[in-house]
Amino acid sequence: MIRLLDMIFSGIGLILLSPLFLLFYILIRMESKGGGFYTQTRIGKDRKPFKLYKFRSMRKDADKGSLITIGGDDPRITYIGHFIRKYKIDELPQLWNVFIGNMSLVGPRPEVERYIRYYTNEQLKVLSVRPGITDWASIKYVDENTILGQAENPDKVYIEQIMPDKIHYNMKWIDNQSVVEYFRIIFNTFFKIAR
Repeated sequence: MIRLLDMIFSGIGLILLSPLFLLFYILIRMESKGGGFYTQTRIGKDRKPFKLYKFRSMRKDADKGSLITIGGDDPRITYIGHFIRKYKIDELPQLWNVFIGNMSLVGPRPEVERYIRYYTNEQLKVLSVRPGITDWASIKYVDENTILGQAENPDKVYIEQIMPDKIHYNMKWIDNQSVVEYFRIIFNTFFKIAR
């Protein structure tokens, strides 16, 4: 049932938001060199890698340094990038990931391989479900980049504090997957972004 809802909602979203996609694609291309979209290999269900799509919010090749974005003052982020990150617009292209089945609207955020290496056997349970655009961890850590921007060692803080706590929240969805919970998470995500 959840897969069917994913296909319906992502399909509708891709159609209705296509003018917005075109607008931001053009604005991103006009502001800085590089394409309008950004792809990154993430780890999905059953540890299968896939290409995750986003609107590009950073300067070209900015990810050759740190994989962590350190708050609103990160000099790699473009002017348009600040705006689309603030309102989570950069995540909208992942509706395509949802439509083709790499992701769900609801599920643990997919990680890069580098951070999965730090997972314990228990934490690897998050890879038993389809990753998602949002879940309770995403709602709790909506200001994650700001937290990391204030840290002396962002990578260490992410690995030792944020990542384990996010996995704890991921488990709330994994252990309680239902259509009711699916809609609760989606509505709470919209409410959090709107605030």
